[in-house]
Amino acid sequence: MSTKLRYFEYYNMQYTFDWLYERSKQGCRKGLNLYDHIISENNILLAYRMIKANTGSKTAGVDGQTISEFKLKDKQCFIKEIRKALQNYSPQPVKRVEIPKANGKTRPLGIPTMQDRLIQQMFKQVLEPICEAKFYNHSYGFRPNRSAQDAITRCSFLMNQSTFHYVVDVDIKSFFDNVNHKKLLSQLYTIGIKDRRVLAIIGKMLKAPIDKHGIPTKGTPQGGILSPLLSNVVLNDLDQWISSQWENFPTQYPYKSKWNGLRQLRKHSNLKEMYIVRYADDFKIFAKTYKEAWKIFQAVKGYLNNHLKLEISPEKSKVTNLKRRRSEFLGFELRAIQNKGKYVASTHVSKKNKARIKQTVKEHLKLLQKSPSWQNVKAYNSYILGIHNYYRMATCVNIDFSKIAYSLSFTHFNRLQNVGKYETARHPPPVYRKFYKNNLRTYKIAGLYLYPLADIQWRLKVPMNQEISDYTLQGRMKAYKQLDQSIFNEIQKLQSSENIGFSLEYEDNRISKYSMQKGKCAVSGVFLTAAEVHCHHILPRRLGGGDDFSNLIIVHQWVHKLIHAKDERTIERYKKLLHLTKVQMEKLNKYRETCNLTKIN
Repeated sequence: MSTKLRYFEYYNMQYTFDWLYERSKQGCRKGLNLYDHIISENNILLAYRMIKANTGSKTAGVDGQTISEFKLKDKQCFIKEIRKALQNYSPQPVKRVEIPKANGKTRPLGIPTMQDRLIQQMFKQVLEPICEAKFYNHSYGFRPNRSAQDAITRCSFLMNQSTFHYVVDVDIKSFFDNVNHKKLLSQLYTIGIKDRRVLAIIGKMLKAPIDKHGIPTKGTPQGGILSPLLSNVVLNDLDQWISSQWENFPTQYPYKSKWNGLRQLRKHSNLKEMYIVRYADDFKIFAKTYKEAWKIFQAVKGYLNNHLKLEISPEKSKVTNLKRRRSEFLGFELRAIQNKGKYVASTHVSKKNKARIKQTVKEHLKLLQKSPSWQNVKAYNSYILGIHNYYRMATCVNIDFSKIAYSLSFTHFNRLQNVGKYETARHPPPVYRKFYKNNLRTYKIAGLYLYPLADIQWRLKVPMNQEISDYTLQGRMKAYKQLDQSIFNEIQKLQSSENIGFSLEYEDNRISKYSMQKGKCAVSGVFLTAAEVHCHHILPRRLGGGDDFSNLIIVHQWVHKLIHAKDERTIERYKKLLHLTKVQMEKLNKYRETCNLTKIN
């Protein structure tokens, strides 16, 4: 179970979210008093917990406040303060920061004040299940349980199984800056958010003044917690419109399955077959012929302009024949190549991203040469593991990374020859053995091996199971079963996290232990995300225990608190939260005994 779902349960909001999702899924037209759900005590406290767990909680807005400003407040006073702020809501100015882009330009990022972020989080929590029930299956950006890799897998499926080899690329001109506020509020009402108090506050959020730039008349500020959800609401209309042209076209007769209906449409209609795959404002529409692709292009251009009030960038919008040229999407390049008499999907790392990877690796190597510390090795390994995780489902990933590694071989040698030893890894930790099995030579610096850039093999990415959802019991169970299929992301996060005051041995053994345990808690057996991981010293350091591998064990953060708890109220609280079985309690008590603490009944 993910950290987010644990918090839903902890603050007793899962039932409410499930109910909102089911109600929206069933298409209930009657309005609902959403405002009361938003300002409920549990929803406010859940928002605080979600913000606190986010790394951005330490970033201040124009008022200079971070999440730490709220820590010392009385709970009831804090809740009253938030509710009072919403009674006559007036958002504070948004701090504007310019973020550099790969092309040398910058993009504006808005940072609301901490109180406004908490309020946006409260709204997001209640609105998301309603919107998720109505969103199109094949939009993958800024949605729970979905990723860029899922979008690429869907593209490959259409190219392999359905012979869609013409792709329509439509680039929306400055999408996040040009969203029409009036149209967006209308779309929210249509999707099921009919509480006018909620819509009025969202309208005020959209018009929150930008520090030193005035009040925006359109757009959703990038950086706002609610903005990604709102952007998906805007483009969901496009998804559903494209879908209604073919995939979900209403037929005259009921068919046993959707595919039987589509088969009949092919036989008896002149409809154009098309499928959209979208990730945020970046999307591709697949077609079977060049002529149909251009007709779709013109239709989509008109729909965006007339219905959503959005313009396209003509120089970036085009139709591509994938049998002749490559098309870039989310850092990958898609191409249809001939294999055994038919065309199949071939995916590469894009040229832009290859250049970006090379530049970033060079910066890491420069830093390692200047300061060959284990912290810098850890940062390098975290980056390599991250890009390997992102691109490993590209069919030509091994070729691409081999070329990147070869082009950087002299840079590695020149930068690291005097600070490290070049050798085949001897007795590497479990995390290294798990992901890097080809025995490629690499540099050993500060007692740690650098992850080999070229050591990556293609792995099949299974198409996303559309039944996975945070808002149904069945969907959560399916998501849980898939968690242990890969721990790449969580190990990367563990490597990039800071543990001030701990030794190199502790840092290395903590990650190795997590890998050896396959990411599962030693007591409860559940899969742990990086945010939930606590590393317990079996024999406490105060009793002479060290940071060696055999003295460490990975447990859930609440389990760790229960192992060390002495206060009866604390013990009862975490017992209720964890619902441990008799066998699990026996395991936990063994760790307590080693810490010279009494057994918990």
